[in-house]
Amino acid sequence: MCLPLFCSPTSMNKESKIMGRGILLWLLGVPIPIIILLALVWR
Repeated sequence: MCLPLFCSPTSMNKESKIMGRGILLWLLGVPIPIIILLALVWR
């Protein structure tokens, strides 16, 4: 597997680009609801 930070775009195939984007979106999207829930609980 090829990490996006360590590979040139030409060496990455379409599947790994889609998967990398999915992982990035997941990493961005998962903490947000958790932070909102914690903010609501700790008030």
